[in-house]
Amino acid sequence: MSIAPLAAVPSVHRAAPVFRGRIGQDPRSGHYAVPHRYRLHLSTACPDGLRLAVAHSLLGLDGSCPVALLPAVPDCPGGGHSALRPLYEASAHHYTGPALAPVLSDDWSGRIVSTHAGDILRDLDRFPREGTAALYPCGQESVIEAVERMCADGIEAAAQRAGRAGADPAEREDALGVLLDTLGRLDRRLAGEDYLVDGRLTAADVELWVALVQLDTVHRCHLDASAVHRIAGHRALWAYARRLAAHPAFGRHLDLDGISRRHHGRCQGLEAAGAAVQILDWAGHAADAEDAFRR
Repeated sequence: MSIAPLAAVPSVHRAAPVFRGRIGQDPRSGHYAVPHRYRLHLSTACPDGLRLAVAHSLLGLDGSCPVALLPAVPDCPGGGHSALRPLYEASAHHYTGPALAPVLSDDWSGRIVSTHAGDILRDLDRFPREGTAALYPCGQESVIEAVERMCADGIEAAAQRAGRAGADPAEREDALGVLLDTLGRLDRRLAGEDYLVDGRLTAADVELWVALVQLDTVHRCHLDASAVHRIAGHRALWAYARRLAAHPAFGRHLDLDGISRRHHGRCQGLEAAGAAVQILDWAGHAADAEDAFRR
């Protein structure tokens, strides 16, 4: 599969992570993949936290790398979490910035390994386990990275620009065109296919599914009804999102109320006509996923 990057779309700019330690497979590296040493701190109302929660479940790491769930809405200025403050202060002398999630911490040292979601997701794939396939299969890394760029630039950034209050109408229409083009390319890829890469679940599916959750539960609220109708017309793409939402590793981590509260707590945009009806019944599919998990 070849997915060309969207060269015309500006990259999404995020604050540089404070900590970028990596998990290696050599004990001499300092941080090496060993069960019961590390802990994930995340909120599933946050896109990065949701990606990590889904990947953690797909890899079956509940017993070897516990997850500490954080509130949907951060309780400190700057988007920080008070529960993470001790870890930040133990890891950086006189740290004064916000204690942001997600965090991968080292229980042996009481310090932070990484706050970079992409690195953490890849490092989870290094943990020893039985019976679960790799999320980054050998030889498919470049394809997965291309999907990540498409989701970040062609879906997230484009949807934000298309729904930005006060933006020039031509700029909004251009952004909507980028968004629809990206969705169309992914829709064609998924026609007759269950997954994006290698005929099975990979990190590419985690990335795209979370992007679609955000598109329908957050960005849709700032788009007009015509734009939402055009977005919803990608039938293969939304059928794929629906199937994954019913999967226990995906749907049971959906915190729809938390996503809404987090969005409204941060959003400065205006609600548009597209806010009226969601494309998918995420709550119903999440309930199906929870039932499947309990069985």
